[in-house]
Amino acid sequence: MTVKVYIDGKIVDRQDAMVSVFDRGFLFGDSVYETMRTQAGNPVDLQAHLDRLKRSADAISMPLPEPRILERAIDETLAASGNDESSIRVVVTRGSGEIGLATDLAESSTLIIMVRPLVRPPEEFYQRGAKLAVVGVQRTPKRAVDPAIKSGNYLNNIMALSEARKEGAHEAVMCDRDGRVAEGSTSNIFAVIDGVVTTPPLHVGLLPGITRSRVLELAQAAGLEVREAMLTPDQLSAADEVFITSSIRGVLPIGEVGEVRVPAPGPITRQIMKLYRSHLDSHGQS
Repeated sequence: MTVKVYIDGKIVDRQDAMVSVFDRGFLFGDSVYETMRTQAGNPVDLQAHLDRLKRSADAISMPLPEPRILERAIDETLAASGNDESSIRVVVTRGSGEIGLATDLAESSTLIIMVRPLVRPPEEFYQRGAKLAVVGVQRTPKRAVDPAIKSGNYLNNIMALSEARKEGAHEAVMCDRDGRVAEGSTSNIFAVIDGVVTTPPLHVGLLPGITRSRVLELAQAAGLEVREAMLTPDQLSAADEVFITSSIRGVLPIGEVGEVRVPAPGPITRQIMKLYRSHLDSHGQS
């Protein structure tokens, strides 16, 4: 089990992975990225991740390498790692140049792909549920830096998670300025209320998660009632079931919101976990 890093055409070990201190991704977080996992060695929902990477890059007027270059680089780095299962982080920065905010100071973009052994949350979280904490750090408004852009500027999320961890929680619940639930620091949030699978709508200001989208599709196809609707923290803690989603976690049941216990995993959460597991397994079929 090893870590391999691709940097502009060269694959190196972790200790040899270096970028310029003048790279704008390092200096300003002027970068976009995607994180995904493998199943049976194959990247899960690769095309959806590359499509979102393109949307993020377009939103900040950043050029990307061609998709075939990205896909080949991912394949080569995975092969070099030799891991059974991996997490993959694809990063594109605007590149190096003279220090300054103007984007035309950048020369050419930098492509980085980090492949590491897959590490998921503890199994007990999937069996008994993890804890969420509603934090005071608000999600960045869409008119500031749109949360739909998956950029390297993650201070908002870092501050939220730090606050949650001080409360002994696995993940934060970030709200918008009107006090409505938006998302976690690195996850999307779902509640089951009166049998309906409910998640905040995109216009609240949140990242359109790949796993979020997949779960909505799978749940609908299985005949479950789903809706995108505003949620307050009180509604979240009073829900029949709560779970979060992300590419690495998959579907993770929540057993506690603040100091309120929630049955975990509930029956609908179990069903969705099973549906998503089948989706993962489909990536291992030839």
